Amino acid sequence: MAVEDDWSCDANDAVHVTVVQPGDTKPKTLSTFHPQFTYSIFGDEEQIFGYKGLIIRLRFAAHDLRPHVHISYDERFKTVGDTAALDLLGTLKPFIPQEALINLPEYEKAIQDDPSAKDFKPPGKKVIDYEVDGRNYEIWAGSLADPTVKLLLDRMQVLVSLFIEAGTPLETDDPEWTLERWTVFFVYEKVTPPTPIASCYSIVGYATTYRYWLYQRDRTENPAIKNDEFPQSEIKISELPARLRIAQFLVLPSHHRSGHGTHLYTTIHAFCIADPTIVELTVEDPNEQFDALRDSADFCLLQPEFLKHHVNLNPDPNGAYSKKQRQRTVPTSALIPSDKLRTIRNDFKIESTQFAHILEMYLLSQIPKSHRLAGGTNLARLLIKKHKADDENDRRYYWWRMLTKQRLFKKHRELLTELELLDRVEKLDDTVRNVEEGYEITLEALEGRIPEAQEENTASGSSGRREKRKLTLDDDDEEDEEDNRTELAKRPKV
Repeated sequence: MAVEDDWSCDANDAVHVTVVQPGDTKPKTLSTFHPQFTYSIFGDEEQIFGYKGLIIRLRFAAHDLRPHVHISYDERFKTVGDTAALDLLGTLKPFIPQEALINLPEYEKAIQDDPSAKDFKPPGKKVIDYEVDGRNYEIWAGSLADPTVKLLLDRMQVLVSLFIEAGTPLETDDPEWTLERWTVFFVYEKVTPPTPIASCYSIVGYATTYRYWLYQRDRTENPAIKNDEFPQSEIKISELPARLRIAQFLVLPSHHRSGHGTHLYTTIHAFCIADPTIVELTVEDPNEQFDALRDSADFCLLQPEFLKHHVNLNPDPNGAYSKKQRQRTVPTSALIPSDKLRTIRNDFKIESTQFAHILEMYLLSQIPKSHRLAGGTNLARLLIKKHKADDENDRRYYWWRMLTKQRLFKKHRELLTELELLDRVEKLDDTVRNVEEGYEITLEALEGRIPEAQEENTASGSSGRREKRKLTLDDDDEEDEEDNRTELAKRPKV
């Protein structure tokens, strides 16, 4: 055991990711950073055995991401019986392109004397340019069926394993019609070329998205078997109704806290809205950091629309307060303008569960903080008064809690109905409290105009909205929006 300790090192510390560009006499380093994860390459313990002073340097050219791996160490363990130092190149080969295995002088010469670098442009088409702190950036988008897009993605796929938890590199050897489903967005900084023949582009990050077909049944027709002939013309994936799903999303650590994640996400969203064949934007396994980024971006997008249409909770649905009557059920449409909200969601192509989160956060923000849990409101008194509370903001907060509980109960119905009544009430109430706390954090950051506090680098990885701490189930992308009535009066006291 002592031998293993002496000859083992942390893989995250040993791996150095470096972005380089041409210099006066040899390539110079723009940035260097360590990976967040190495378990998919070196095992769950993220340990490398058999070396002292080990450095595994993964270099990437700033413009075209030409890769190179260079391994150095002070000492290597001499094999004893079945105990041997880890075969580093053999371990890395499945994750890096073959071209990364050339010797260092040859790689440095290729960086310094690349005749095509001066004319390099990111593949695809430029979608948008923007400025941050006096520095210029561009976002380009291209189909994975484009060989130049495929080349860049193949070169940087190892970063998926190093920076996206549970991320899986894409299989780019698929048929062309499959690759056409994928669009890759590249974020580049426009820089002053360091040498006369160098490129003016430097990589910042990228995201991958793919289309998946969405069946849309004509609900005005009764379901029936049809014997229509199969279309003779060629069917193009790009012309079929689809959802667009963000799969991988990465901003290099050297560019964190500058808003690039938000720019990239909103650009993808605008791309989605502009395409009439795309019905909805979704995200594959978002982690907590990406959820925060997405919530902030979507809130900023939808808030003006909600304000424009005067969206708010009705504190007195159907005159329940003024008539002092006890209502067993209250239509959701009596509390919020359901039809208008459905139109807004469809226009902005936001997935139903995500839209519900943003709507809840917005409605909470319209209640003065002094009447919310974060402001110290007397929840026990509110649960006695309920919808008959004297202050309309107290009533709005009561109805906000009921609407949020309704959504959570529908989403987790199967789990909750297995619990005893008191356990069900406690579990649901704890979850609502966690959801509200998460919303307050986002609202506080937005109020302080600190979007970078939500800025992270991954979208593919372990899921993690705050409510999942209490109820761990998968989101249902197909939540039933036709049922707009809910039983509110029979809610047990919480």
